[in-house]
Amino acid sequence: MNGKQGGHIASFADCNPSGARRMNAPSNYVVDAISANNRDFEQAFQALNAEGLAAVYTSNGMLMPPNSPIIQGRANMTAFWQGLIDMGIAGVEFDTVELDQVGDSVNEVGKFKLKTADGSVADSGKFIVVWKQEAGKWLWHHDIFSSDNAA
Repeated sequence: MNGKQGGHIASFADCNPSGARRMNAPSNYVVDAISANNRDFEQAFQALNAEGLAAVYTSNGMLMPPNSPIIQGRANMTAFWQGLIDMGIAGVEFDTVELDQVGDSVNEVGKFKLKTADGSVADSGKFIVVWKQEAGKWLWHHDIFSSDNAA
């Protein structure tokens, strides 16, 4: 699960989450749903589609970026992601380290790289996403990430 692909920004689908360490192993169905949702997120980034980025969250989800208050509501999440797009971020690379299903939630721990259009790494760090089902679809409910770079 290294997520590296030559010539383009790697897809989460290229980073097989089933290869992640799984504590309380989610079913293959859940792993596939997580992979598909993360792929939707990556494709929205590549399309510079902030609304598509916000669409991977539950309706009452929380986005908790570094050095920022909690962001709730799809309009506010769209504005946050649009800000990153406006700063030149054009893609993301995920590396899922662990999946852990606890009741009706799945916790995902991993690493990320935010990339510019030319493939340069603009930032890298780690994340935790708590997944919940909403309207039959697994979505990001709580998303917290932090940079490995100095503030």
